[in-house]
Amino acid sequence: MRRKILEKELARKGIISQAVKEVSKKENLEPEYVSRKVAEGKIVILKHKNKFLGIGEGLRTKVNANIGTSPDVCDINFEIEKLKTAEKYGTDTVMDLSIGGNIDEIRKKIIQKSNVPVGTVPIYQSAIESIEEKGGIVNMDEDKIFEVIEKHAKDGVSFATVHCGVNLKAVERLKKNPRKSLVVSRGGAFLIMWMVSNEKENPLYKNFDRLIEIARKYDLVLSLGDGLRPGGLIDSTDSSQIEELLTLGELTKYAWENDVQVIIEGPGHIPINEIETNVQLEKKICNGAPFYVLGPIVCDIAPGYDHITSAIGGAIASWKGADFLCYVTPSEHLSLPGIEEVAEGVISARIAAHVGDIGKGIKGAIEIDFLMDIARTQRRWEEEKKIAIDKEKFEKLRKKFPLKEKDVCTMCGKYCAIKLIEKYLGIKVVC
Repeated sequence: MRRKILEKELARKGIISQAVKEVSKKENLEPEYVSRKVAEGKIVILKHKNKFLGIGEGLRTKVNANIGTSPDVCDINFEIEKLKTAEKYGTDTVMDLSIGGNIDEIRKKIIQKSNVPVGTVPIYQSAIESIEEKGGIVNMDEDKIFEVIEKHAKDGVSFATVHCGVNLKAVERLKKNPRKSLVVSRGGAFLIMWMVSNEKENPLYKNFDRLIEIARKYDLVLSLGDGLRPGGLIDSTDSSQIEELLTLGELTKYAWENDVQVIIEGPGHIPINEIETNVQLEKKICNGAPFYVLGPIVCDIAPGYDHITSAIGGAIASWKGADFLCYVTPSEHLSLPGIEEVAEGVISARIAAHVGDIGKGIKGAIEIDFLMDIARTQRRWEEEKKIAIDKEKFEKLRKKFPLKEKDVCTMCGKYCAIKLIEKYLGIKVVC
């Protein structure tokens, strides 16, 4: 059988692929630019059902929504409803993080129903099945990890989080410099348990070549996970986080040498004044590979409002060069998100991404706001609704109170400042 030519390999050879053409058209950029950045590793292209999504330098900041079951709440129909809600409000990708029920069946159903690229964290399934089959995560076979990763890729997953940087050296550093928030990455925790109990190296690090083979076989994008991301501001940008990032930088270079596309995952909890530094560190150490951040969450005292704390962090991270934002819902740290929380999470992350795109000058970003400015000045309410991110909320609030005058809102009514200036200065804004 003839070997599949990889997306990065095509770009490196100067061939403008169909995927590059489609991404370029969506982003309003020259195909040569996109192809060059794919070749350099600074843009990745996710594939799903003959559709393509670009993430990386010079492109619109993308948003991911996490869905998936838990041991306590396991309903595939509920997860599909969350998927459709995330799509409705404009998510660019979804990740299935299921850890309850029939994980294979859930993943396949989500891939089948999804109109956007799907990502997974295969170590979850490897660990959970090892508990069921062998009585504990520590009894997990190394082969099991790679078998599950290949199963996900074969099912049509577009990208997979793999915690390759949580190696013995990083664990030793964590022991020497204990954290107050310990380890909050589920995948990172699973692997640390296995490594410490078995006194062996992380298979994903030790056998990275095996992972590369799977990625090449399916043109799977590897999202190199941050298993040692800080779980609170108290541990932000510490030695364990940086140790892992240095390893990810080395693995990124090796993956590129084998034409495998890579995303780097970033910290979850960092103070606002450390965001730019974190982005710069990732871009420098990982040679410009796309940066995928959870939030970041910029304060820890607002449970129930972490869609807001993360939107603040996400806007700054995007502005400073992050390429991909993982949404955070109001349920973060409290419960599995429901339908409403998924909607709020996606909307908040999309706002953050757009704010960042304006800041970094992404083509076409601020022009949308200019259109809203004119429509608002002219009080063309239907046009405003078309431009608005959340059209349903726009309509709901617009109709909240009876309107005495149709061309104004109930905040100012007949004392609308714009309407008064139109009348007394004789200025009429036209577009």
